[in-house]
Amino acid sequence: MSTQVHERVVYAEAQGEPDLRPHTHLRVTAVAVLLLAWEAISRAGIFPRVFLPPPSAVAVELWHLAASGDLWRNVQPSLLRILIGFAIGSAAGAVLGTLAAVSVRAEAVIDPLVALAYPIPKIALLPLIILWLGIGEGSKIAVIAVGAFFPVFISTVTGLRGANPSLMRAAQSLGARRWQIIQKVMIPSALPVAFAGLRLATGMSLLLVVSAEMIAATRGIGYLILYAGDLLQTTRLMAGIAVLSVLGLLSTWLLRWFERMVVRGVE
Repeated sequence: MSTQVHERVVYAEAQGEPDLRPHTHLRVTAVAVLLLAWEAISRAGIFPRVFLPPPSAVAVELWHLAASGDLWRNVQPSLLRILIGFAIGSAAGAVLGTLAAVSVRAEAVIDPLVALAYPIPKIALLPLIILWLGIGEGSKIAVIAVGAFFPVFISTVTGLRGANPSLMRAAQSLGARRWQIIQKVMIPSALPVAFAGLRLATGMSLLLVVSAEMIAATRGIGYLILYAGDLLQTTRLMAGIAVLSVLGLLSTWLLRWFERMVVRGVE
């Protein structure tokens, strides 16, 4: 749930208004209608099946991939690369973002470097990273870490700088030290924005792992998609895309659940 929706829900509950949470049944209905329309168009022969296989055929292909073990053999290395790269990049982004937000000197050093590197398409760095680290796991993890770093860094800086000045002055007047103000006022207020950056970083990690695996890999979801496309196995290709979609949804739900737990813990 976005911050804006959460604020509307809290306000509505305080005013005794009806619940404004997005209705689950509407979401399920929208997805079901899309799948049914896709199935109908594909079976009607409007497009050749080699270009648009029906969802039922994609589901059958997913079952075959899972039963043969090919699905896990390709998902497992991709997940491992994402987890390691995301952890490294997001940790670096959070630490450097915090330093840049609370220290003028650190900002003077870090901010220009980030401003120079941020506009570069991250996948464009992959050939250079492969030159440095080779075609093994290191280059794939490194490019994911680079991609995850920037959303987390920017969201951390934005969240910390957006702390309520009145609360900071109140804490100062009560004798709170600088680190206590950061810990008790700035960090809690920055959490919603920081978690938004983490969700962006997960999407970037999925994008980059697929790109990296298409260039230099023999296993992974990106390799599976590329190999299927080369052989015109569109059903298998779309099965790989469906797996990516599920991974994206699961990562978003997991981060939202973790955000709720963390926010409750600091309240």
